[in-house]
Amino acid sequence: MNKYILLALLVASPLAARAPDAPLTAVVSAADPRAAEAGVAMLRAGGSAADAAAATMLALTVVEPQSSGIGGGGLLLFQPPKGKLVALDGREIAPAVATPRQFIGPDGKPLGGNDAQTGGLSVGVPGNIALIAELHRRGGRLPWAALFEPAIKLSQGFTTSGRLAQFSGYTSSGLSFGAGGAASLYMKDGKPLPAGTLFANPALEATLRALAAGGPQAFYAGPIGAQVVAVVNGAAARPTAMTMADLAAYRVRERAAVCGTYRSYKICGMGPPGSGGIGVLQMLKQIEGHDLAKLGQNNPVTWHLFAESQRLAFADRDMWVGDADFVKVPVAGLISPAYVRARGRLIRTDARMATVAAGMPAGAPKRIAANDNDVPGTSHFSVADARGGVVTYTSTVERPFGSGLLAGGFVLNNELTDFNFVPVKDGALTANAVAPGKRPRSSMSPTLVYDRRGKVVLAIGAAGGSTILAQVAKAIIGVVDFKLPVEQAIALPQVYAIGDRFAVEAGSNLEAMIPAFTALGHKPTSSSLPLKANGVERAGAGWRGGADPRSEGQAAGL
Repeated sequence: MNKYILLALLVASPLAARAPDAPLTAVVSAADPRAAEAGVAMLRAGGSAADAAAATMLALTVVEPQSSGIGGGGLLLFQPPKGKLVALDGREIAPAVATPRQFIGPDGKPLGGNDAQTGGLSVGVPGNIALIAELHRRGGRLPWAALFEPAIKLSQGFTTSGRLAQFSGYTSSGLSFGAGGAASLYMKDGKPLPAGTLFANPALEATLRALAAGGPQAFYAGPIGAQVVAVVNGAAARPTAMTMADLAAYRVRERAAVCGTYRSYKICGMGPPGSGGIGVLQMLKQIEGHDLAKLGQNNPVTWHLFAESQRLAFADRDMWVGDADFVKVPVAGLISPAYVRARGRLIRTDARMATVAAGMPAGAPKRIAANDNDVPGTSHFSVADARGGVVTYTSTVERPFGSGLLAGGFVLNNELTDFNFVPVKDGALTANAVAPGKRPRSSMSPTLVYDRRGKVVLAIGAAGGSTILAQVAKAIIGVVDFKLPVEQAIALPQVYAIGDRFAVEAGSNLEAMIPAFTALGHKPTSSSLPLKANGVERAGAGWRGGADPRSEGQAAGL
């Protein structure tokens, strides 16, 4: 398709606001309305869900640089109109120079968060360009270059959002990115660019044009990759010897989706190194024996049960999940009905478990648990087309603005700090220890829900570090148990429980339940949680979309 025709379609057919209950023939839900619009432009031009998802990710590189983009990686599920579910792993990879003691300082102690995250040491080989190329190969209908046109147009000038200004402010107060880094681009005179600033990124425009013309090879074996390597090697903070060979060796991996049942529905998520497929299923199955619909969304016991299930799931996650190419992950044992039922019997309706620990699923090796290093960030988008294709895709650069480094106008990730900083405990390597060529464990949880006929009825995912698993499980409970439309299920208040932490979303009606939670034995705190979910749901013969009201996201379609 001629790019000017596509741009004309984009300009001539602006998104119209629709009532939440108005079914759409095709829909995109993304964390920024400009990104949703980019995806819808592909659908309007005759493209598929795969095309729309790729264009959405590219647009987010421009308008939401603090959270995701081509300098990071992602995990996705793709249900084509016909055929089997595809789970694609575009997670970042540690370069050949990486070692298990990567984040141990000269004093023998783990580096501090900012020290580890800022600069070259934290950068993994980015996966998102390879990921959309593989998705396009499997399900694309439009020419490769067409996918880049909305993002190229945005890079020529867009209005900065409040969220971008907010995270730029966080960057300026807490992190130092140095000359030529993200702070130098998204700040002026030491202050964040105010929301509403007209902002252009010519370096990123040039990168996008080169990728549109040259394909993935321009990134992994060409001048863009050379820029990435030069920036990482020459970083002012903790430079490291990533090489062009590291980039050339990058491959997207097709993984076995992790699937199980909840009520009468089939739930499918991402396998390791993603922890969401296992964790979300566990959270749901461990409390499946309770009638949550009868208990209701305004009952403290409902949220108590959900919190206790989270605690068990996170304990297993920390113990058992890592990159399955490097460590044995007992996936079948972790999601087996007998195992999750046994774990669920540890949960009481009238009292908090005093302690939680990982279980011993069938097939489990000797393993040592390690702390979770996830930080809030990331972006999620879900797409459904009129032909029956569905994509649910989570993309990230890790913390806000990743490593703080820029190459070709885009932010480079700090994903390697998702590995465990302390690689050995009690003489054994942790499942998530650093190794050359290894992918760090991820909380990203792109999820599909199928009905009895095998049709996708919900595509959901979220952003926000390890809260992602809890956000996704909560939204599924909202749709399945409380019969809420997807936008209302996403908007439900959030409980987040990991270890001894029990956080309720500040400003929500859960704050009124704090005395009840305390009586059950919890020590609840009211917290501003990093919540940002997006999903699409089947509505009769069409679709509806939902975006988190706490975010700047939007769902739109045809």
